[in-house]
Order: sequence, then C-alpha cells, then structure tokens
Amino acid sequence: MKLRTETVKLILHHPFETAHGGRSSSVSIVYAFLEHEGLTGIGEGSSCGYLGQNAPGTLEAITKMADLLPSDPFQIEDTMRLLEERFPDNQSARCAIDIALHDLVGKTLEIPLYRYFGLGAGEAKRTSFTIGIDTVEKVAEKVEEAKGFSILKIKLGSPHDREIMKAVRKLTDATIRVDANAGWTYEEAVKMMKFLAGVGVEFVEQPLRREDLAGHAKLKKRGILPIYLDESIQTSKDIPSAAAACDGVNIKLTKSGGLREAYRMIATARACGLKTMLGCMVASSVKITASAHLSPLVDHLDLDGNLLVSNDPYRGVISAFGEMLLPDRPGLGLADAYDTDWHD
Repeated sequence: MKLRTETVKLILHHPFETAHGGRSSSVSIVYAFLEHEGLTGIGEGSSCGYLGQNAPGTLEAITKMADLLPSDPFQIEDTMRLLEERFPDNQSARCAIDIALHDLVGKTLEIPLYRYFGLGAGEAKRTSFTIGIDTVEKVAEKVEEAKGFSILKIKLGSPHDREIMKAVRKLTDATIRVDANAGWTYEEAVKMMKFLAGVGVEFVEQPLRREDLAGHAKLKKRGILPIYLDESIQTSKDIPSAAAACDGVNIKLTKSGGLREAYRMIATARACGLKTMLGCMVASSVKITASAHLSPLVDHLDLDGNLLVSNDPYRGVISAFGEMLLPDRPGLGLADAYDTDWHD
C-alpha cells in the first residue's frame, strides 16, 4: 500500500473565534492518500488547538505511520489499534489514515460507506450552522446570511453573551443551540443557562472546563437545560465516567482518531443512556462526508465545517441549507469540486 500526503490551507468565509481564543481566517489540513490495487482512499487530518495538534505535527506523524500500514485495507481494526499504541497523542493523523482505509474498503466493495456500517441512508438529517464569537453587529450579520438554516449553533464565552443572544433571537425563530467551549465558571453557567432557557435555547454544549465533571454534574442536577459535553469527551473510554455530568456527547473524528472509534463512542453513549451528536472542527468535505456516513446512528448533527470555507477541494455529502443528503457512490463518495460532470 502506497501513502502520499498533501497539505491544504482552507480559507474561511469569516474569521472564526471561540472561547478557546484565537481568531483565524484560514486553517491548514493534511490529506492522506492510500493507493492499493488501482484504487485510492483519501482521509483528512485537521488541527485541534486544545489537543495540541497542528498541520505540521499531523503531517510528520502520518509520514511515520507509512511502515505500519497493512497490505490488506480490510485490516482496519488491527491497524488502528497498532497506530493508537504507537501514536497515542496523534489523533488527527490516525483519523486521516482511518478515513482513507474506510474509503478504500468501500471502493473495493463498491458500496457507500454507510452500507459498510450496516446502515441505510434514511431521511436526510439537518445539521446546525455555527456562528462564531464576534461583535453583536457582526453576529447579527452572520445570522442574516444563515437565514436559510433551521438550526443555529451560537458560540458564546464573551463579555457580550446576553446582548448577542437577544440580537439573535430577534432575528430568527430557528432552533438555537449554544456552545460555551468551556468558557464559563459554574456561577456564570447557572445564570447564563437560566437566561438561555428564557430565550428558547435547545441545549448548551460544554459550559465549564473540560476537567470539571463534578461541576457539570451539579449543573445537570439543576435541570435548567440539557448539557452536551465536547472537550471533556475524547474517546469511548471517557463516556461512562462522564454520564452523570451530561445529557449527551459531541463526537468528533478529530478527537476520536477516526470512524472506527467514533462508532464505538456512539454505541457506548447509547449504553449509558446519553444522546449523541456528530460534530466537527473546520474541515473540508472529506472529513465532513466521512462523519455524515454515521449520521443515521445519532440524534443531532453539527457538521458544517465545510460550509465555513470558501475553497473546499472536494464535494461529497450535499448540504442544502443544513439538510444533509448522503452520496450513494462507493466509499466516501467524493468528487473533485471542480469536476463539472459531477452529479449525485
């Protein structure tokens, strides 16, 4: 099996900021291409600041993984277990390899990836569209631009949270979810969640620090709004101990290390009585489409990372104002974004 890589800079429509800090107009990602018997599988590794992962580190790790790749692409389970042992802190790089192997398997079997997981495409599910932290005026402009979406995810964690939410609610009757990205203290979270409940927010994601499971458990007992954990949950191993601290979990391929572990996370969360959401960082259609192939299994989608960029090199899952239609072509079902003959 031959490996090659490519680093691409994705340009954002708007500078993006969260409570973790930072304001970026672009994000670098790494593609891994696995070539086997005339077929090519593609995977994507994205940056994740709070996990200490960036494009150069991801590229270096993927390159080192070349000698550990299987001769048979169907050996995904053994391969990913080995890569986790050798590269425990390189989830993004493992994710790129995992997705590429799954793409290869789907293409070899000539079936779309969701069928490989034993799923049907079902009815199209809706993803939320994310509005990053900004001034009240800029947030209002972004909400106007996103008026075709029926679900909005508003990033909070600034001194102007209440003003932002009042402005948003005046502009739209869409379903609203809030992501604090661990930006509040317990006392701030209690006050803000009571306020957010009053303006019809559906649920709040990661109100407190990722380590503060006890604080989240106290918040959950108050029953103000449902709580979904993101930064606190990396893999399936984290879910049982966090079950008392939340109502649901946000599952991301970048955190889990790929589709294999994400599938386990969904099953584990269900066993613990929790709701599930598939989420993402800023990404291209490679990673978003890979995630979407698991969408029939979950309760909510937050798969808009490709919609935030202006130069996505690929097309896969179709998102018409948030309604996500899975491609029916083999593997991930991707096509070059500039292929004028492409159609679903």
